[in-house]
Formats: sequence, C-alpha cells, structure tokens
Amino acid sequence: MDYTIIDAHAHLWLRQDTVVEGKEIRTLDNGRSLFMGEIRQMLPPFMIDGRNSAEVFLSNMDYAQVAAAVITQEYIDGLQNDYLWEVQERYPNRFLCCGMVDVREAGYLEHGKRLIAQGFTAIKLPANRFLLPGGRVYLTSDEMMQLFREMEKNDILLSIDLADGDTQVAEMEEVIAEYPALRIAIGHFGMVTRPGWREQIKLARHDNVRIESGGITWLFNDEFYPFNGAVKAIKEAASLVGIEKLMWGSDYPRTITAITYRMSYDFVLKSKLLTEEEKVKFLRTNAKEFYGFKELIELPYIKNMSE
Repeated sequence: MDYTIIDAHAHLWLRQDTVVEGKEIRTLDNGRSLFMGEIRQMLPPFMIDGRNSAEVFLSNMDYAQVAAAVITQEYIDGLQNDYLWEVQERYPNRFLCCGMVDVREAGYLEHGKRLIAQGFTAIKLPANRFLLPGGRVYLTSDEMMQLFREMEKNDILLSIDLADGDTQVAEMEEVIAEYPALRIAIGHFGMVTRPGWREQIKLARHDNVRIESGGITWLFNDEFYPFNGAVKAIKEAASLVGIEKLMWGSDYPRTITAITYRMSYDFVLKSKLLTEEEKVKFLRTNAKEFYGFKELIELPYIKNMSE
C-alpha cells in the first residue's frame, strides 16, 4: 500500500453519560459501559479510564496509516459538541468533527444555527433514533427542513444514519429533491445486513449523496475476518451507484473491541474481488474529494515486532 487512508466514520468522547429511550448509558472502568440495562465492552479493555480521546485515536491512525478521519456522533454517546470543537481546533488537518443537535429537545433548529455560527462544517443526525416512543420525528417536518435549508445555504455537510431498510428513504428523497446542493453522507452502509438495505444505497444515485461504511464489520461480525460478505456487499453497492459514491468508515472505537483498527480496512486491501483502483477510491479518494480534505499527512509503515 503506497497511499494513506481516510476514515469517514469514527467517534470520540471523554465520557459517556446520557439517557436514550429512557435507559441509562454511563462510562464504567476497563473499557466497559453501562449500556441500556446491561454492561457492555464499549472500548478495548486497555482503555481503562473510559476516555476515548483524540490522542489515543491519533496513535491508532498513525499506526494504521490513516491520514484523516470524520468524527461523527450518536445519541448513545451523549452530545460531544464541546469536546469535538476542541479537537477540531487542535487537530484541523487530521479531523473533520460533526456537531450534533438533539431532536428530542425543543429548539433544535436554533441549536443547529448556533453550531453553524460556531464554525462546525458538518452536522450529524442519528435519524435511526428518531422513531421515538412519544412520536416519530420526520425528516420532512417543518423544523427539520428549515435546518436543512440553513445547512445548504452555509455548505454544511449532513452526516446521517437511517433506520433499517427503507423506513426513512422516502423522506430522504424529499429532502434531496428540496435541497440538491446539500452534501449528504449516509452511514452504516445502509444497514447492509438488514432487509431493504439496497434502497438506502440507491439514494447515492443523486449527485450530492454518498454512502460510508462505518460499522460494516459490526454488521458482518458473525462471519468475522476477512468479512467476505462485506466485500461482496461493497461490490453490489458499487454495481448500483458506482464505486465513486462509496467511502470506507471504521465506526471506531466500538468495532475495535473485536478486531484491530487496521483490520477494519485490511480486509478490503487483501480482497481479490476489488481492483486496486476501486480500493484507492473506496479507502481514500472519494472521501478526500467529498469532505474537502486538503493536505494529507504521509504516514510510513512501521513494522511490528512480530514480523
């Protein structure tokens, strides 16, 4: 491999302390968290203080030759806007950090406007969490569409995870039609192992939409490395929308409780089903162009002691 890589879907936090769907999520020790009624290994066990920091991630990135990463958010981690703004200012050439609004709270449009004014160039919406017990939040609601209007006007990228299958695809089609200049990155590779995933992929037939693979190793965890099913899904998605619409994402750090960070893309590099040109586009070029990364750091390969 003679090129560095871009990760289109990763997470950072200093501490998890939130409630989702009435259930608590809280950082414990040794990489574990109380997660909605059970204890889960949220981080690798050597991250004993529960801090999923930029500095630890940068060490992983340097080792794995990943030049830059998009830091997205999810309600299960709590709003991390304050910390991610610090990260963005401290490491502007390595990270593109997404702000996040909480649609479960009143006034999220004004919150979004404040994030834009602060300087965030991307906003994350975990729309898979919008199917709330007290009523569904539609992507086409008046307040949401006003937020999209503000984002398009200010060239703010939308990072979004959708509910399984085609549940929110029709809503997304309306948003795309109304705001054709709004750049949209759809996460989790359309929830690829769930029925109806191809309908999410097909949204990338629109010029302003891309698909990123954050969480694909989690979704294919049952088959495990080298994730042949995931590679076949990438090939199928490319046949539907073109390889230039697809981008690699790791979903770090949750995925590296089962595999190493390098393994989260190494299965793509080693696959014989993808051409070298397809690998370069998927792992680097597509994200570089879509997110607007400029000068990427060059990272040499460092041999392991076991080699």
